[in-house]
Amino acid sequence: MTAENVLMWVLALGAVLGGLDHLLGDRTGLGKRFEEGFQLLGPTALSMAGILCLAPLLSALVQRVVLPLWPWQAVDPSILAGVLAIDMGGYQLAVSTARDPAVGLFSGIVVASTLGCTLSFTVPTGMQLLEGEDRAAFSQGILIGLCTLPAGLLAGGVAEGLGVCRTLLQCLPVFALSLLLILGMTVFPRGALRGFLGFARLIRAASILGLILGSVQYMTGVTLLPDLMPLEEAMSVVSGIGIVLLGSLPAAELLQRALRRPLNWFGQKSGMNRQSLAGLLIGFVSVVPVLAMMPQMDRRGKIVNGACLVGAASALAAHLSFVFSAEAGMMLPLLCAKVVGGVLGAAAAMVAVGPDASALEKEGGRE
Repeated sequence: MTAENVLMWVLALGAVLGGLDHLLGDRTGLGKRFEEGFQLLGPTALSMAGILCLAPLLSALVQRVVLPLWPWQAVDPSILAGVLAIDMGGYQLAVSTARDPAVGLFSGIVVASTLGCTLSFTVPTGMQLLEGEDRAAFSQGILIGLCTLPAGLLAGGVAEGLGVCRTLLQCLPVFALSLLLILGMTVFPRGALRGFLGFARLIRAASILGLILGSVQYMTGVTLLPDLMPLEEAMSVVSGIGIVLLGSLPAAELLQRALRRPLNWFGQKSGMNRQSLAGLLIGFVSVVPVLAMMPQMDRRGKIVNGACLVGAASALAAHLSFVFSAEAGMMLPLLCAKVVGGVLGAAAAMVAVGPDASALEKEGGRE
C-alpha cells in the first residue's frame, strides 16, 4: 500500500468518525468539523469553478502568446503557472503548457500550492483582514517565508523524483520572483500591497466571469466560447475536494488534540501564546481562521504564523483534496513541500524575531 493510500484511509476514517459524531449530536466536536467540510463546498465552488471553466482559454492564450517568446530553453514554461494558486487555475495551466509533464506537475501542484497560494490568496486576504501592527507583523512573516520557500520547493521536487539539480534549475524564475517580491514589500510596501490586491481582484473577476459563461452555456446549451470547460466538469473537481474535506477536517481536529500537550510544552519554551500555537496547526488546514486569530496572537506569533503560511497553507484540507482528485500520485510531493516549507518558515521566523519579542510586547503594553 502506497503512502497516498494510507493517507486516504486515514482521511476516510476521519469522515467516518466525524459523520457518526454528527449523527449522535456532535458530542465530541468532530461532527461540527464534518459539517464544516461540506459547508465549504459553496465558497470553494465560488472561488474555483469559474477559473476552471476559463483554464482552457488561459492555456491557449499562453501557448499562442507567451510560449513563442519564452527565452529559456532549459526552463519549462509551465513554471509561470505557479503564480496562480493550485485551485485557481494554476494546476490546469501548468499541465497544459508543460513541455515536460513531470515539471508541469511540479509547477502546477508544488509551486502553485505554495508561491501561487501566497500571491493570489494568502497575501491579498491578509492585507484586507488585518490592520496596523497586525498587518506589519504578517508582512514580515511573509517575507521570511518567501526566503525559506526554496527549501520547500526542493523537498517537493526531490519527492517527485526530479532530483536536486533539475529542481533548482526549473525553480530559477521562482527564486527571482521571490527576491523581487521581498524587495518590493521591503522598499515599496504600499505599492506591493496595491499590486497584491489588484491581482486578487483580477482573479476573482475572472472566476465570476467564468461562472457566468459556464452557467449560461449549461442552461441554454449555447456554446459561448469554443474552449470553455463545461461548468459541470468544473463542479466535479470541486465536489471531489468537498468529499475529501469531510474527512480531512475531523482528522486535523484529532491531530490538534493529540498534539495539545507537546504544543503546550513548546509554547512555554518558545514564548508564544496559545492562539499563536493553535494558528500554526490550523494553518495546515485553512488560511482564513489563522488570519482571524492574529489580533489575539502575540507579536512573535503573528510573524511566525505568517512565515509558516507561505509553505503550509491548506496542506491538509483544500490543497490535499484537490491533488487527490486531480493527481493522487503527487500527494506525497505536495505534503513534503508543505511540511518542509511551513516548518522551516516558522523556525526561521522564530530565529529572526528573537526569543524575547513577546516579553517586550507585554512590557510595552504595561506602559
